[in-house]
Amino acid sequence: MDLTSYAEWAVRLANDPDPPPELRRLRDELAAVFDTAGDRDAATVVAERLNALLVRYPVRPQLSDHDGTGWHLHLAEDSAASAVMGLAAVVAEFGADRLGRCREPHCGRAFIDTSSNRSRRYCSSRCASRANVAAFRARRRNGS
Repeated sequence: MDLTSYAEWAVRLANDPDPPPELRRLRDELAAVFDTAGDRDAATVVAERLNALLVRYPVRPQLSDHDGTGWHLHLAEDSAASAVMGLAAVVAEFGADRLGRCREPHCGRAFIDTSSNRSRRYCSSRCASRANVAAFRARRRNGS
């Protein structure tokens, strides 16, 4: 069962500036997980925060047989629990250092680093390009 797609819900919620009222607290808590994960020495804190969220948002898996794919597991349609479980699964499988915040100074959006060499620093290619152009222009200004 691939839970990465569920973790993407956590990313979208952590980046949502105006979630539904019932998800605002979870958004703030998920944002705190991404903020903490940026510190490579904070894996224990990330795990503690995710464990507390897993208690508050219990996961309910269910068997599904849709689209002719055969029986397989899905998480029940509780997006909060699914998002927390997906994020916890990513941390368990790949490590807390795979969670991050965009390094483009005007962005700061959360992301999951799925690169093979753990090198992702930006939430999107747009932010990466913006940061690279700004660095290039700064070098030209400084005569480097």
